[in-house]
Amino acid sequence: MAERIEQRLEDRIPELEQLERVGLFTRKEIRAVLRKASALEYKIQRRALRKEDFINYIQYEVNLLELIKKRRARIGYSFKKDEIEHSILHRVHSLFNRATGKWKDDVQLWLSHVAFCKQWNAKHQLSKVFSTMLAIHSNKPALWIMAAKWEMETRLSSESARHLFLRALRFHPECPKLYQEYFRMELMHAEKQRKEKKEFEQAKMDLGEFNYSEEILNGEMARIVYRDASQKIKGVEFQLAMLSIAKLFDFTQDLQKEILESLQARYADDPLTWDYMARRELELGSLQPTEHITKKEKVSEVAQREERCCAVFDEAVRAVPTEDMWKCYITFCLERYNRKTNSEELKRKRLERTLSVFSKAHESNLLPEALYKQWLQLLLDSSLSEKAVEVAEAATRHFSQSVETWQMRLQVLIQLKRDDVTQCFEEAIKHVKSKGTLPLWTLWVEWSEGTNSKEDTEALYQRSLHTTTPAESVTMKEMYLDWTYRNGGYKKAKRLFTSLCENRPFSLDFFRKMIQIEKEQESCKMLHMREYFERALREFGSTNTDLWLDYIKEELSHPQGKPENCGSIHWRAMKMLQGDLVEDFVSKYTLLQTGHL
Repeated sequence: MAERIEQRLEDRIPELEQLERVGLFTRKEIRAVLRKASALEYKIQRRALRKEDFINYIQYEVNLLELIKKRRARIGYSFKKDEIEHSILHRVHSLFNRATGKWKDDVQLWLSHVAFCKQWNAKHQLSKVFSTMLAIHSNKPALWIMAAKWEMETRLSSESARHLFLRALRFHPECPKLYQEYFRMELMHAEKQRKEKKEFEQAKMDLGEFNYSEEILNGEMARIVYRDASQKIKGVEFQLAMLSIAKLFDFTQDLQKEILESLQARYADDPLTWDYMARRELELGSLQPTEHITKKEKVSEVAQREERCCAVFDEAVRAVPTEDMWKCYITFCLERYNRKTNSEELKRKRLERTLSVFSKAHESNLLPEALYKQWLQLLLDSSLSEKAVEVAEAATRHFSQSVETWQMRLQVLIQLKRDDVTQCFEEAIKHVKSKGTLPLWTLWVEWSEGTNSKEDTEALYQRSLHTTTPAESVTMKEMYLDWTYRNGGYKKAKRLFTSLCENRPFSLDFFRKMIQIEKEQESCKMLHMREYFERALREFGSTNTDLWLDYIKEELSHPQGKPENCGSIHWRAMKMLQGDLVEDFVSKYTLLQTGHL
């Protein structure tokens, strides 16, 4: 091994001598490079190889290349690159080849090699890297796309890119992304040829052996790709993606028409098809030149376009009366309403249209639950409070089992300060199953705290503990304890804590809240603190290390604490904690003893 390393170091000597001779590095720096290289070489020649050692070696060589580049720029010397940089580049490629050969499954390592080749313009080497990588990772479409894009955009080789896409499709015959990028590539190739032909014609040059096929110039190759893809891949999303790519090129009108006709024929009942057809009306503007148009005419034109869109949507909801179709219609209306405009008339029209569509969807019983909230917000923002109350009530009739819908209705009533809030809360609790009612109870008690008397609020808290599920009652206990302390003082909070401790389950925050309350008292008693910590440890002592450490800290820092108790607390913690928590506790306890925690 030592002989091999010595040989590799000797192979560096010519490039290092050149670095010193041309003044890029000093003799001292050359020695430092040799020492570092020697250490790195020993690491990658060991029997048990580590990926990190190769990465560190490669990073060192890359940093060296960057340093040489900066020093060349500083002194203005650009010669001897073959003897210096090319030697280092060859070594980096060899390191990458060894690393990727050893850890073939590490895609990130392959991508690092690709990035390095691109950075240093090593086109020939990059072609080899892509070839080897795709042979091993042929199951990853993204890598095929990356390689084909490089062939197309950097090497300007449409033929190689096409060959890669065809190979990729043999491995992934139903991958939408591959077809989309192949389709894009063929259109780019056609556009490139069209530009070349145009330039030749403008220069009045004889095309000679250059033979531009009219079919390729018109995007026939892309049409073949589309037809093949549409037979294998179903779905509106794919068709729309292909259409959006085709629209990027100005010579694809016939192709766009074909995709559009296919879309309408095969997916006439899909809401996304109608959504696209409706939104398309926005793009079909008037033929009037925009530079001579007045603001009023522009507003009028926008309004007409939106009306045309809505006419298509109206036809759509009649043809496809589904929730998804109404959702597309409402989403469009909300998008247009939220667009900024200086025209109050246009804004009023948009609001009226949006509210009208919401109402129609609701009357058809096809308004999705999630959209009721947006409808209510729009009504409240427009100061239509009575209508908002009606809509909220209708929503809870339609989705009577939904906690979110009842919560939404209650928030509307609370915001409008209505008198029937309590009645609505009672109705909500009656309709919704006990499991999952926690949001309603928290909203109810929070509202009651600011509106009702203390007696009514306390009765409500007591009721919530009996009505909610055990898991949800945990949160209510925390809120009840906090409210009691704020409104009734320490003694009442302590009595409540003692009574609540008789009914499991608890949360750790429940105990921590009581500990915090005790700490806030002028006469904070360690006896009470021990009681709270002991109760908490009975519930959470086997799963929480911080609780034990906080207990120890209190014994050490409290005026009435007993530091001699820390040993027994530590012993109990070691016995009670489970698994890796013991090690975690020991580490933190050591930091505590040394004053670092």
